[in-house]
Amino acid sequence: MTEALPIRFQEHVQLQNVGINAASIGFNTLTLESDRFICVRETTGEQNQVVIVDLTDPTNVIRRPITADSAIMNPATKVIALKAGRQLQIFNLEMKSKVKSHLMHEDVEFWKWISLKSLALVTGTFVYHWSMEGDSQPVKVFERHANLSGNQIINYRVNSDEKWMILVGISSQGGRIAGAMQLYSKDRGVSQPIEGHAAAFAELQLDGSSSPTKLFAFSVRSATGAKLHIVEVDHKDGNSAYPKKAVDVFFPPEAINDFPVAMQISQKYGIIFLVTKIGFVHLYDLETGTCIYMNRISGDTIFVTAEHEATSGVIGVNRKGQVLSVSVDENNLVPYIVQTLGNPELALKIASRSGLPGADDLYMQRFQQLFQAGDYGQAAKMAASSPRGILRTPQTIERFKHLTVAAGQVPPILQYFGILLEKGELNKYESLELAKPVLAQGRKQLLEKWLKEDKLECSEELGDIVKQHDLNLALSVYLRANVPNKVIACFAETKQYPKIILYANKVGYTPDYATLLQHIMRMDPDNGTEFATLLANNESGPLVDLEKIVDVFMSQSMIQQATAFLLEALKDNLPQHAHLQTRLLEMNLMHAPQVADAILGNEMFTHYDRATIANMCEKAGLYQRALEHYTDNADIKRVLIHTHLLNVDWVVGYFGRLSVEQSLECLREMLNVNMRQNLQIVVQVATKYSDQLGASNLIELFESFKTFEGLYHYLGSVVNLSQDAEVIYKYIEAACRTGQLKEVERICKESNYYNPEKVKNFLKDAKLSDQLPLIIVCDRFDFVHDLVLYLYQNSLSKYIETYVQKVNPSRTPAVVGALLDVGCDENVIKNLLLSVRSDMPVADLVEQTEKRNRLKLILPWLEVKVNEGSQDPEVYNAIAKIYIDSNNNPEPFLRNNAFYDSRTIGKYCEKRDPYLAFIAYERGQCDVELIEISNNNSMFKHQARYLVKRRDAGLWAHVLSNDNPSRRALIDQVVSTALPETQDPEDVSITVKAFMAAYLPNELIELLEKIVLESSAFSDNRNLQNLLILTAIQAEKGKVMDYINRLDNFDDADIAEHAIRGGLYEEAFVIYKKHDAHASAINVLIEHIGSIDRAYEYAEKTDTPEVWGRLGKAQLDGMRIKEAIDSYIRANDPTNHVEVISLASRAEKYEDLVRYLQMARKQSREPYIESELLFAYAKTGRIADMEELLNGPNAAQVQAIGDRCYEEKMYGPAKILYSNISNWARLSTTLVHLGEYQAAVDGARKANSTKVWKDVNAACIERKEFRLAQVCGLSLVVHPEELQELIRLYEHQGYFDELMVLLEAGLGLERAHMGMFTELAILYARYRPERMMEHLKIFWSRINIPKVIAACEQAHLWTELVFLYVHYDEYDNAAITMMKHSPDAWEHGAFKEVVVKVSNLEIYYKALRFYLDEQPLLLNDLLTVMVPRVDHNRVIQMFQKSDNLPLIKGYLVSVQSVNNLAVNSAYHDLLIEEEDYERLRKSVDTNTNFDNIALASRLESHELLEFRRIAAHLYKRNKKWRQSMTLSKQDRLYKDAMETAAESRDTAVVEELLQYFVESGNKECFAACLYICYDLVHPDVVMELAWRHGLTDFAMPYMVQFMREYVTKVDKLEKAQEERVAQESKEHGSDMAPILGPGGLGNNRMIMAGPGMIPPQQTGMGMGGFGSSGAYGF
Repeated sequence: MTEALPIRFQEHVQLQNVGINAASIGFNTLTLESDRFICVRETTGEQNQVVIVDLTDPTNVIRRPITADSAIMNPATKVIALKAGRQLQIFNLEMKSKVKSHLMHEDVEFWKWISLKSLALVTGTFVYHWSMEGDSQPVKVFERHANLSGNQIINYRVNSDEKWMILVGISSQGGRIAGAMQLYSKDRGVSQPIEGHAAAFAELQLDGSSSPTKLFAFSVRSATGAKLHIVEVDHKDGNSAYPKKAVDVFFPPEAINDFPVAMQISQKYGIIFLVTKIGFVHLYDLETGTCIYMNRISGDTIFVTAEHEATSGVIGVNRKGQVLSVSVDENNLVPYIVQTLGNPELALKIASRSGLPGADDLYMQRFQQLFQAGDYGQAAKMAASSPRGILRTPQTIERFKHLTVAAGQVPPILQYFGILLEKGELNKYESLELAKPVLAQGRKQLLEKWLKEDKLECSEELGDIVKQHDLNLALSVYLRANVPNKVIACFAETKQYPKIILYANKVGYTPDYATLLQHIMRMDPDNGTEFATLLANNESGPLVDLEKIVDVFMSQSMIQQATAFLLEALKDNLPQHAHLQTRLLEMNLMHAPQVADAILGNEMFTHYDRATIANMCEKAGLYQRALEHYTDNADIKRVLIHTHLLNVDWVVGYFGRLSVEQSLECLREMLNVNMRQNLQIVVQVATKYSDQLGASNLIELFESFKTFEGLYHYLGSVVNLSQDAEVIYKYIEAACRTGQLKEVERICKESNYYNPEKVKNFLKDAKLSDQLPLIIVCDRFDFVHDLVLYLYQNSLSKYIETYVQKVNPSRTPAVVGALLDVGCDENVIKNLLLSVRSDMPVADLVEQTEKRNRLKLILPWLEVKVNEGSQDPEVYNAIAKIYIDSNNNPEPFLRNNAFYDSRTIGKYCEKRDPYLAFIAYERGQCDVELIEISNNNSMFKHQARYLVKRRDAGLWAHVLSNDNPSRRALIDQVVSTALPETQDPEDVSITVKAFMAAYLPNELIELLEKIVLESSAFSDNRNLQNLLILTAIQAEKGKVMDYINRLDNFDDADIAEHAIRGGLYEEAFVIYKKHDAHASAINVLIEHIGSIDRAYEYAEKTDTPEVWGRLGKAQLDGMRIKEAIDSYIRANDPTNHVEVISLASRAEKYEDLVRYLQMARKQSREPYIESELLFAYAKTGRIADMEELLNGPNAAQVQAIGDRCYEEKMYGPAKILYSNISNWARLSTTLVHLGEYQAAVDGARKANSTKVWKDVNAACIERKEFRLAQVCGLSLVVHPEELQELIRLYEHQGYFDELMVLLEAGLGLERAHMGMFTELAILYARYRPERMMEHLKIFWSRINIPKVIAACEQAHLWTELVFLYVHYDEYDNAAITMMKHSPDAWEHGAFKEVVVKVSNLEIYYKALRFYLDEQPLLLNDLLTVMVPRVDHNRVIQMFQKSDNLPLIKGYLVSVQSVNNLAVNSAYHDLLIEEEDYERLRKSVDTNTNFDNIALASRLESHELLEFRRIAAHLYKRNKKWRQSMTLSKQDRLYKDAMETAAESRDTAVVEELLQYFVESGNKECFAACLYICYDLVHPDVVMELAWRHGLTDFAMPYMVQFMREYVTKVDKLEKAQEERVAQESKEHGSDMAPILGPGGLGNNRMIMAGPGMIPPQQTGMGMGGFGSSGAYGF
């Protein structure tokens, strides 16, 4: 058998399998700060990135594009520290934010997380600590020692309190790796240099020490040997001294260069893990320094380690990328130390320290030895420190308790408990045994201390003991022990009622709250209400029915408390609480109406019986509450009439709840009953609810009772807001009836909604003493004529004067008109006008008099206004009209007066005198009217002069439009009269612009010729000359050349441009030529006239560069490339070189282009020109010129020209160009086209470009140069993204073997990746299946298993498919594949290993069917491994259906211990079939889960006696006594029958059996039955049977025994009676008065009480809710 190892070894992940490049797995690029994250710096192509592998989810790899010199992850969180040069930064990856940063002043050689919040930074001279919290900077801790100079720092550690630090470095010395360390004490501030390679700090709890001992361990391999040292640091007083340890570290002879690289100390087990460079792990005991185990765990260097917290072991990474962990195997460590090391003392220490199994027997033996030797102190220590408490049992406590010790010595049991208390917590039994004597001695404070220190295990029994001494302390114990019922009882006894519900909810316990409440109410009624409220208002619903709670209150007549409770419980106002709401209100209406009133006033409840409560409120005198609840109108009216007992404001508000009909009926009832008392309230109600009740209804109500006072007050409150004309009219009527004339005046003045006609007529009929309201109405609504007529006819003229003088003077014109209509005297009217001092509308006055032909009537008044200095236009308009009509010299007035309205007077004069109208319009610049009057009356000369002087462009546009039929006549007057008369240039300018704007070119030319060509003051005006030529260009092109020749003072450039736009190219050419603008002239020839030949002649004539350049461009546009190049060369102009090069290249004119580019290169050394010159040389085959240009200084774009040559297949020039710039990539491709393959490969190697390798590889494959193709392919396969395309290239051309050879060669590359292994496996599956399994076994961990699985399925490689499924943890598919393809894939051992790991349990049953069909003899072996997860019922059902149950008999036997019904039944069937009664009897006794009666019924008719006996046994076990006895009697098994009768404990059954024996004459059995069933038979029955059947001798033993027992009982009774009589006699002489008074601790029970001691029964509360049958009325 293989020896069990004391360690567990596990591979967590292979980094290369998750995409980590092998080249990035090393000390400088990979960091491991804890067992949570691995951080790798990687370079992919040209991109740097940081890869983070979360070891809890290794497949989810995080990649970030970060460039840094170092990156380390926080041990527990996704926080990363980055170092780039001297810049340090800390980032939170989850929050995507920078935590902090710092710039160091010296290089950081090594850094490490020393805690979750701090980093250690090691520079060349100092060590710093940097906290990531706050804004703190790195803090200098200590200076590096000289012994570390020149060393590579590999580790830095601090102890738990950060008072000790160790810095570790290594260096190469004399052919070996030497280690140097610096130990620093923070408290002492000193360093100690030490030779060593690995070190760590730890803490260890030593026996007899009050606190852990701090240790420092380090290991060194020097030239003379290897040692492990363990020393104590910071020794504390009171702790045992730890002796220094120095033990040898063994290295195998072949590990000459090996040395320690890492050390981790397990605090849990007290074991040192020492890891060496070449992969050995050493385990040492921390306390003794003993070597426990050593072995090699890795074939490659483990270069980084950390503590593996999950197993308290060590985790590390080796060079291959394996993440490995080593930990202690708890089950094997101690047995290994005992059996292999033979060190029981060490085994005991480790087992005790870590609680590990394997040393239990040693502990037992040692404990027995010490106990037997009388060394109870050591025995107590041994028991206290036993692993997993195997000796801490009640038996051990009893042994210590029964020991006797000499006086003065400490009892062993106390020693035992003292040691246990020092060790930690006592268990249940120990806590109980310790508490009893402590409480008995009254030392309760010790118990409290131990409880606070968690030294005792709390239990219900401990709480019961403590409760007798301290209730609160007992409560604490019950809480810790989780005994809900006792906790709640304690809370109740200590009156901590709120905590009861909180605790019950917290622990999920539901006590009997109703009973608990009754108890609390009896004991503490004052606080019981609070508890009841808590029960009712529980968040998850009431814990007790509210009705029951109320009954509890009412049973004790606690009305106030019941009310308080219900108010709190019913605050949510739920429908289901309607009865309780009613009950609450009823009880208070009967006993405390004021409380009920307050409750109803708060409107807390809405679901009670409103009718009942309303009736009770009325009876209680709460009329307001009654009204709130009544709905019947009769009830409302009956209560509402008591208004003297109700709050007026409330009554008014109450009407808001009633309907319109109810409100009106109630108001009517109130007025009818007592109008004087209720009128004010009725008015208030009507006012507030006017909109709802309707003004008309309310008016009708008041009018029906003839109360205009009420109507006035009601309408007065609504009239200001009402828009109802009838309401306002009624208000005016009511106000008049009540004499409120001021209010009538106000409403007539302010309201806008009454019917003025109706009101006017009412006021006229009312004959009021003051006519002001009527005047206001008539004035507002334009009834002035009716007013004047009414007042004039009723001799109320003073009111007319009052009206125009005080009320509204603006109505004076209307009054004057009315007076004129009624024939009033003119003098009266004149005096009336003169008496009005306020302003009045003159226009209206003029209108009123003018339409009655009485305008002169107001002339005196107008003159007065003029004399007063009035400037009102209406005044002067009236005077003008009077002058015009009377022909009183109106023209001077019209010309000189500045105040009249020109438009009004002009209109007035049009029919009377047009010239006067023209004067008025001209004076007021009334343009439209003036034009119209002058056109209509042919006044064009006046109009022309007006227009020239007016200078209005808009007006000119109007008169010169086509719509003006008089335009021609007007133009003639402008040209002949108006314009020649003026000398103002502005008049001319605006007039010309107006003609231009009106687009009248011919008329404009006519105008301009008269001004410019004829001698005038404007002949040399430049603008007018320009205008004349431009107008001619637009209208008279034939005159343009003449104007150009005759005029000189014009703008040649602008005129030429306009001539070109007008199509007059020759005229434009003449203008340019006349003014020596050669460039513009040749442009006209080229662009407009289109004559290249004339342009060439003009260029020859002028011979200027700009002309030749423009000609060259024209020739180039006309595709005369050679001529264009010649022109450009004559112009010496390279500016248009881009177009020249483009057109010449397209026309293949490279010879001419070379000449042009040589000229251009002399003028400009632009890269484009030189580049095109290179290309032209290449196209013309002038290789020597090209090389000369390349060898000299140039700015040509050689790369681009090379690409162009390559694209045009000029590979020779391209080769020269690429060679010149060392572009190996393109050079390689070019060489491929030139057939120089070896050179192409060499160039590709220099280029090191994926694309180049692809091109060269494809070319080599095409030409079957497979050796060179493989060289290229090896550089491609390492790029995962290129692999698929490369494979397709090979496969498409059928080169399968060459492809596999390529991939096989690539597997050995350093950058070999998963895709290569995967694709090679797929190729093997397709083309070389015989090599597939070997490849999988070697490289399964490096392939993409799902992809290869698909390939194996397609290739029908079932064995390989199973192998892949197993290694991919797809055990379900593996098992299914093995069953489906069993000839190839099935193997029993492998199938068993796979099937136990499947997740789909249905596969179990498929496997059983598979084995049943193909391997039935192996079924039991298969079922053995499937037992833990298989459904036994289903298995048995399966085999029963197929009648193959015997095949799984072994399985049934192995699982019968689960006592399953189906298993037992099936097994019984097999045993019955095999007639194996012994196993059947054992089975039915051992396993009881089967149908006993059914089996007994089946067996009772079996042919074998033993099976029938089993049936009887089953009947007996199921208390079927008579069936069992019947079977036993049939088979003459009388002993069984008697035992059955005795076990039944039924006298009738026993007597039946006796009767049977008597009847059958079996006397011996009769006597035996009496013996066996002695205590179940009656003596009289026995004597009768014996006497009647002559069996006295056989019954005599029973009778003798019975008589003996009877006499003994009588003796005991006599003795007891004598003792009782003596005791009563003794008590009779003592004092009879009880100590605590009558009733002892309470009333006597009724059965013991005398006639006068029975207390009267409670009769309830007299409310009808309780009867007289008891306290609760039940």
